[in-house]
Amino acid sequence: MPEGGTGIGAAVKRVEDQRFLTGRGNYTDDLNRYGQTYAYILRSPHAHATINRIDTAAAKSAPGVLAVFTGEDMEVGSLPCGWQVHSKDGTPMQEPGHPPLARGKVRHVGDQVAVVIAETYAQAKDAAEKITVDYGPLPAVINMNKALAGGALVHDEIGTNLCYDWEIGDEAEVDAVFAKAAHVTEIDIVNNRLIPNAMEPRAAVGEFDQATGEYTLYTTSQNPHVIRLLMGAFVLSIPEHKLRVVAPDVGGGFGSKIYHYAEEAIVTWAAPKVGRPIKWTAERSESFISDAHGRDHITHAKMAMDADGKFLALKVATKANMGAYLSTFAPCVPTYLYATLLAGVYTTPIIHCNVKAVFTNTVPVDAYRGAGRPEATYLLERLVAKCAREMGLSQVDIRRKNFIPSDAFPYQTPVALQYDSGDYTATLNAALKAADVDGFDARRKAAEARGKRRGLGFSTYLEACGIAPSAVVGSLGARAGLYESAEVRVHPTGSVTVFTGSHSHGQGHETTFAQLVSDRLGLPLENIEISHGDTNKVQFGMGTYGSRSLAVGGEAIVKAMNKVVTKATKIAAHIMEASESDIEFKDGQFTVAGTDKSMAFGEVALSAYVPHNFPHEELEPGLDETAFYDPLNFTYPGGCHICEVEIDPDTGVTTVERMTAVDDVGRVINPMIVAGQIHGGIAQGIGQALLEGCVYDDNGQLLTGSYMDYTMPRADNLPSFTVGTEVTLCTHNSLGVKGCGEVGAIGSPPAVINAVVDALWDLGVHDMPMPATPQTVWAAIQAARPAAAAE
Repeated sequence: MPEGGTGIGAAVKRVEDQRFLTGRGNYTDDLNRYGQTYAYILRSPHAHATINRIDTAAAKSAPGVLAVFTGEDMEVGSLPCGWQVHSKDGTPMQEPGHPPLARGKVRHVGDQVAVVIAETYAQAKDAAEKITVDYGPLPAVINMNKALAGGALVHDEIGTNLCYDWEIGDEAEVDAVFAKAAHVTEIDIVNNRLIPNAMEPRAAVGEFDQATGEYTLYTTSQNPHVIRLLMGAFVLSIPEHKLRVVAPDVGGGFGSKIYHYAEEAIVTWAAPKVGRPIKWTAERSESFISDAHGRDHITHAKMAMDADGKFLALKVATKANMGAYLSTFAPCVPTYLYATLLAGVYTTPIIHCNVKAVFTNTVPVDAYRGAGRPEATYLLERLVAKCAREMGLSQVDIRRKNFIPSDAFPYQTPVALQYDSGDYTATLNAALKAADVDGFDARRKAAEARGKRRGLGFSTYLEACGIAPSAVVGSLGARAGLYESAEVRVHPTGSVTVFTGSHSHGQGHETTFAQLVSDRLGLPLENIEISHGDTNKVQFGMGTYGSRSLAVGGEAIVKAMNKVVTKATKIAAHIMEASESDIEFKDGQFTVAGTDKSMAFGEVALSAYVPHNFPHEELEPGLDETAFYDPLNFTYPGGCHICEVEIDPDTGVTTVERMTAVDDVGRVINPMIVAGQIHGGIAQGIGQALLEGCVYDDNGQLLTGSYMDYTMPRADNLPSFTVGTEVTLCTHNSLGVKGCGEVGAIGSPPAVINAVVDALWDLGVHDMPMPATPQTVWAAIQAARPAAAAE
């Protein structure tokens, strides 16, 4: 490794931050193509209505307007869904069409109705106001229970609002255990709908080269190759070699930029029609009604226990909101990314889960930071906390009693997954110490003396990352492989460019991936370049989501580097006239064992490209290797989050006083980046628990459509976090990594709400929905006081 420590385990400052902090990032909206025009999307103001007529004449004659298109003009394929789920009776899910521009009917506020293309954005927006649409308003269905009970049909052609009725586990066997259980604890949970709010709004630039017939789409995407596949093959029928997709710097995604959106198809399709590039950038208000939302589950669950509080069985029934259309990966979120995680870190021997996915007249719902794993953890940890209360056990003791032992791995759960490693007692113990749980009683008494309520909440969680392997997910309905690829191109002077199919949108890949190369090849970071996001440069890759970048993308880089070292070793052995088995490679030097004969990595690279003394009979010139990695299993990060809150019972204001997280993310490549990822996830988790909540009225109008009503966490809502790691290595990738990008958002929400309930328990408040806003908390206290007085 080079001097100064730039390899695995070093807290290297992020190399990409220089350009970001100095305003030199290159985001999609920064791009200005020659002759560029601007698009404005006219969106439906109705949640549900027929489109009887669209009059675009006035808009077409408006100043600067080049074209106006509606759904009747854009006769293309439907936006595809990338995952098919089957109902428990074996029938495939309902999969209604999703036109990029609505045809005949709109199904949610924000549905795309027409696009105006003009010389300037202001001209396009002004012209859109001149479009007259004759809508026939229809009853909207927003509530999932009403949607399933005969409410208005979102899609008339399928005759139902039920997308699928799926299950895992044997319901009869679970019911038999419940019938004999010493105690059963039940809970009703709502996992509130969230609206992603990445710093950078979505944007797209479509371009067409009339000379070559090639299309280019610049877009804010987490997986450009997947967008090229979905849009080219299923929507616009463009051969992949004629379609280039570029995702430059992306300012945050959190899952919301995984999917293929209508606007990408619209600007790409329209570019040859107007003969010039077209840029579309969302206004923030558009983002609220067009970016895929997250979460939105309602669940009833119950746990069967023996007389000592040992878990015997778990039964869960969930309704999951799909919104008006199926987003790219929506069907798998409440099934294979949710129900398969319901064992958590516990030895519950038998589990049954039923999931009904429901269409409503709302924005489509898909993966949002954690994607099913936060929903599973929130349900389970809220239920476990209630189990402890009812069984007279402490929150720590009930967890210790039911943890999977550290010597039980590999551990087969009753919901399909097999965990490879973990030590849940170690993360719990470390968190207890870091949170100073022993000193909590004193802090609680001090708060009570000031008229405040203190509460302590626990969450011991597990998630599945690095979604794979392809053969398994394919059998479960995935319509794509979930491997990753890498090309390690060694240049003649020994510098290296890595082309990765992973995509960075804030995670620090340009640093972390470079650290892998520095560690393996002995190069300084300044001699390493990480390239991603351009389908014309990078071999086919699957992008970034599900905390898969290191566990899958990093492993592909390692495999490619190993091929480079193997070939370079053969070259070095030939030049130094030694046996290949006698060559040792360390810190960028090839050395003949037991001698002082050596060659630097750069010297061997030059010999590969200037092959005067080269083993031509065995090798081709050059030093450039590609590898694909398809994992054998998910990875399984886990940990313990402990939250301490203080509540003013007179106002309902909740203050997070302490937030402690000890996570096992496997081997840590860069401790500073890991800490940053966990900090960001916790901030989002606290946001969901206390502040954020998407609300529709009964007519399908979004009531939280701006930052005036949708409350994002700010610095003054957050304490200084205490974070730490305990390490058990993943056993099926050579790096031993598990993933860290989502753990903060998974472990923190139940810890926060459990703390709120703990603070208010003695006041008679035994449950609390998310978000626990001051109004919600105050109202719960007021409602509990008469009941407490009556007792």
